[in-house]
Amino acid sequence: MAGEVRSVSQAFAVLRLLADSEPLTLSDIGRSLGLGASSCFNLLGTLVAEGAVVRDTPGKRYRLSDGWAQAGLLRDGDARRMVDALRPLMARFAQEHEVTTGLWQVASRDRLQLVAHAESKAVLRIHLAQGQRQPLGGGAVGRAIAAVQAPGEEEVARRFAAVRWEKAIALADYSEQVRVASRVGFAVDDGYTHIGICTLAAVVPWPGAEYCVSASCFAGVRKAADLASLGKALVDLAQSVVA
Repeated sequence: MAGEVRSVSQAFAVLRLLADSEPLTLSDIGRSLGLGASSCFNLLGTLVAEGAVVRDTPGKRYRLSDGWAQAGLLRDGDARRMVDALRPLMARFAQEHEVTTGLWQVASRDRLQLVAHAESKAVLRIHLAQGQRQPLGGGAVGRAIAAVQAPGEEEVARRFAAVRWEKAIALADYSEQVRVASRVGFAVDDGYTHIGICTLAAVVPWPGAEYCVSASCFAGVRKAADLASLGKALVDLAQSVVA
């Protein structure tokens, strides 16, 4: 069987990213996919020339051409409808709870990718970059997914080791937080992945625990009871589109 052609695989990675994102800049795309500026520029130039991608001006952002976007070839139809249904619910949730919401998808064996997000209108708020990626075990999302998938101690340890934690945490404590998430239905990362940021996450009931919603706020601002209420509301949000 012939080997993988790297440039073709990279081109499809760009297309899949744009299928799940708002228009992105060259640097956004390169950062999300781990591509150098030159390689990313050449790939985008080729995709634009072939009519698969369009460069919006002003703004220098790239998006799928209308034909490719409407064809829906790059995403599962049911998943696409689920994501589209969640977007307005996430926007409402962000405003009601004064948080930044995110919808994450398991992108590979090792990475999560942000496929949708919404921010509140608060003067001080947390910003997420569309299409950004993070290690599969990182943050509240990583804990929530591990709680539902129950991959075993060895795999949990592997995911944990791949994360660059900003605040030190022991594997035993991380594993206990995964167990708590399994019991209560949502996970919490209180400043371990990003200092000063508290994030909660709940898995969308979808095959393979592939999608997860998150809510991020500034750490140390909300009481434990308020965070518990926020977590329960986030579980309701995650379950709302498949009820």
